[in-house]
Order: sequence, then C-alpha cells, then structure tokens
Amino acid sequence: MWTEINNKLTAEFTFEDFVQAWAFMTEVAMLAERKNHHPEWTNVWNKVAISLSTHDAGDVVTEKDRKLADGISKIYERYQYRT
Repeated sequence: MWTEINNKLTAEFTFEDFVQAWAFMTEVAMLAERKNHHPEWTNVWNKVAISLSTHDAGDVVTEKDRKLADGISKIYERYQYRT
C-alpha cells in the first residue's frame, strides 16, 4: 500500500464516496494530532492521497513516518469492510 518515493512515504486510498473519505480523514487527523506528526494530503471526492516525511529530520522518511503509516493503514482496513 505504501511506497517510498523521493524521501516520502506515499499512498492513495479509495472510498465509496466523499463522506466516507472525509470520515477516514477525520480519524487520521485525530491519530496524527495524538502523535504530533501531520501528513501532507489531498482529497478529491472519494480519493485521499497521503505523503509522509519528517520535516525536522531533513524531510526524509523516519520511523515516525512508518509508525504513522501503519496506524493509517489500520484505520483504512476498517473502511474496507463497511457496506
């Protein structure tokens, strides 16, 4: 799901509709705030693209990014089973 490109972990997530994509983003926002590590992201209708890197480490991928990516993936898994 996650790919490391140009010193960033990136992934794109697809949902049934905009409301589901927004709900996912809300959950990710709360996780990011708890971890004090915030993603770059875009949302267009049912798609959310996320990029992660650690700015204070020189804009490279660190363990902090990998842990947040893992948490985001776990949130996304729950959306795959909704009807």
